[in-house]
Amino acid sequence: MRAHAAQTGVAYSVAARQLAAAGLSPGETLGNAGRTVYPAALAGGRWSIVAREERTPADKLSTTRTGARLPAGRARHLTDRFPPGEAAGIVFYDGELRAELLAMVYLVAAHEAPGLVPPPLDLSWTAELGEETAVDTACADLDRAARAVLDDRAAQRWHRIDAALTAAQHHNEPAIRYAADLLTLAHRRLTTPTEDPAGEPQVRPAPWRGVRQTLDALLVVAEDGHAPGTRIRLPGKAPHREGTVTGAHWAAAGAPIAYDIALDDDPTTRTVLPPDMVVLPAQESDAPALTY
Repeated sequence: MRAHAAQTGVAYSVAARQLAAAGLSPGETLGNAGRTVYPAALAGGRWSIVAREERTPADKLSTTRTGARLPAGRARHLTDRFPPGEAAGIVFYDGELRAELLAMVYLVAAHEAPGLVPPPLDLSWTAELGEETAVDTACADLDRAARAVLDDRAAQRWHRIDAALTAAQHHNEPAIRYAADLLTLAHRRLTTPTEDPAGEPQVRPAPWRGVRQTLDALLVVAEDGHAPGTRIRLPGKAPHREGTVTGAHWAAAGAPIAYDIALDDDPTTRTVLPPDMVVLPAQESDAPALTY
């Protein structure tokens, strides 16, 4: 009760009533407590904290070097770190060209706020530690800025990407110009109409949701909270209505201020505040290693 009161900023008496109303069972917590990075429901073929710690030093170093290369290397690192998975009939962290679209989002964040980009020498030195959370810390402000780009309307996001790609093609760093050329090709694949089987023009759906979920999971690493794929239920006594976190909402700093969820008996997305959902027990994956 004291912990809940401290986390939510309410009086002990209010905290006691909220906890009682939630009807918590052993191992359950309200959504404003704890952390889930690699949800157990998505464990098949995905990482866990244990598995990532058990990698060889050489593998860790290779990973951090990739994760420190902005924008494309970091995007590739994150999509490998949070691969696709399925829970309750919903596919998470998916989408063709997800890494490329995520790299474009990073390019926007760097173009619009260059002061958030870590100095290349500092970032390279950090990468040599072989600890991905150290690289996360160095990129924390840029990561959050990239996530904020996704809160804009889709049409506006594409306008911002166009501007960032144009600027990057004239960047003074050859590596950035090269990345911009490759991302421009991916941009064309995502925005150029094709024909459907009936001969009608269509544009492939961009993997915005998968990119958003990838950054949600990344920010949870440092800020606590519950990554997409976490199993939850609505507060209250039985019968329980269970569901799955599909996304998070963020302020300028701190843990998620709200979550998007889909209930098993009603897949329509709804947004709830953290104290208004109960996280089911044992949500963090303890899988010993990837299955592929």
